[in-house]
Amino acid sequence: MLNVRPLESRDYDLIKAAEEVIIKNYRYGRHHIGSAVRTTSDQVFAAVHVEANVGRITVCGEAMAIGKSISEGDHEFDTIVAVAHPHPHEDIEKCWVVAPCGMCRELISDYGKDTDVIISYNGELVKCNVMELLPEKYTSEV
Repeated sequence: MLNVRPLESRDYDLIKAAEEVIIKNYRYGRHHIGSAVRTTSDQVFAAVHVEANVGRITVCGEAMAIGKSISEGDHEFDTIVAVAHPHPHEDIEKCWVVAPCGMCRELISDYGKDTDVIISYNGELVKCNVMELLPEKYTSEV
């Protein structure tokens, strides 16, 4: 069982930032996921995932948001979230929160073991530490 905590108002603002970036930039077959990361300095960086014809070179929204933050000189992360935009053929009207994939869990934890991740868990939006999502993480630390 995960050790989860309820969201704060600023967490809903982070979700909104992720929704806004994907709503603005959604392109079928190109950009389906939006992500936003809040740094410990309370800055928010949002980005979309970049789809590729060869799936393994697709870059996830979380990686893009982290890269955007780091590129702007903000390297300490507080909370991250990703949302999916519905495709035209889906009978869904709004974006929804999605959990990070395994590679993103590795990346998030590599750049901030204290980073919280917003997820849907047992039917509600909550946050937990990224390490809760990646037990027994491989590390090169001794």
